[in-house]
Amino acid sequence: MTVNPVYHQTSDKLQEELSWITSAKKDPERFGPLYKKYHEQIFRYIYQRMDDQELAFDVTSQVFIKAMSNIHKYEYRGVPFSSWLYRIAKSELYQAFRDRKARRTVNVESMHLFEMIEEFEEDDSSVNKKKLIDCLSQLNERDLQLIEMRYFERRSYREIGEILEITENNAKVRAFRALERLKKLFMK
Repeated sequence: MTVNPVYHQTSDKLQEELSWITSAKKDPERFGPLYKKYHEQIFRYIYQRMDDQELAFDVTSQVFIKAMSNIHKYEYRGVPFSSWLYRIAKSELYQAFRDRKARRTVNVESMHLFEMIEEFEEDDSSVNKKKLIDCLSQLNERDLQLIEMRYFERRSYREIGEILEITENNAKVRAFRALERLKKLFMK
């Protein structure tokens, strides 16, 4: 599996980000570089899960308001700041679902679907994209989220663990089990 550079950073980039965080902790008006860097990424994460653009903008705004007002609580753990933002986004997204009874959707790209199908079966000629989408919709929220982060967003297990507030090893185990459940549904 190739690594998506959008979600993975060099140590120099992490240090630069840490300096932005330190500045923002002293003066909230200096939150701008973090907002610019992650706004679109967080918006896409939310929008892919609710498929309502206006609501996605509202939820994204809430994420950044909470992040800015709670930046003093942020602790650097060797992963991008986005991991913390994704935890906030996940919480805000669930709150939006509860508040507005919004429907959960999965927005998948065909390339990622083909890669997942290749993991399920050796013979590419019998690929059934619709079947995979149907199987994805049958997964529970937790399994679907793990598969999205690992296979669609190309996140590392460490970052998945950070977002879900579990260990890296636990993220690996849960992702493996989610993929096994998806394989079982697909092979029916």
